Amino acid sequence: MSAALLLTLLLGLGCGGEPSTPNPSPSSTTTAAKATGPGRVYAPVGLGSPATPEEIAAWDLDVSPSGEGLPAGSGTVSQGQALYAAQCMACHGVKGEGGVGPKLIGPDDAKTGFGDDPKIPKTMANWWPYATTAYDYIRRAMPQHAPGSMTPDQTYALTAYLLAENRVVGADFVADAKTLPAVKMPTTVKFVPDDRDSSNVVR
Repeated sequence: MSAALLLTLLLGLGCGGEPSTPNPSPSSTTTAAKATGPGRVYAPVGLGSPATPEEIAAWDLDVSPSGEGLPAGSGTVSQGQALYAAQCMACHGVKGEGGVGPKLIGPDDAKTGFGDDPKIPKTMANWWPYATTAYDYIRRAMPQHAPGSMTPDQTYALTAYLLAENRVVGADFVADAKTLPAVKMPTTVKFVPDDRDSSNVVR
């Protein structure tokens, strides 16, 4: 090996035997770069953009059992009946008896409750503890072919219809942000706080 070639290799590897890289000067690093650890500075890759308030609002749709998060609007039982026929009947049956989708309506089931007989199908009457979270699920997940496509008024109407068909409310019920949290579901009392000492203790 010639002396010139040996000198070139040594200069390229540096004293420690690794390729030498000049330290970047402050002016060479982007102001948007983020330090993720000692000595680690990464420049952004240029993908995506910050979410706008409008985009966040479109996804921030959750409704709590207390009704927090329910939007403005309202819906009647009769409006929900027409909507059910157009959007839900194909999967859940003409009378909510189930089909491709699960059973939704079973007024007699409310007398027993799913907790008393786990073999009976879960319906809104015997299983759902809060009318508000029923609204939440319908709004975000239904109809299956276009989840989240229904307006607040349509979701209120469909929730009102299902509640009425399950004999939880009357045929004149109007669902909105005030009336829905006041609905007492038949099986609310079946749901109790977990009083175990920890998640590892089963009684």
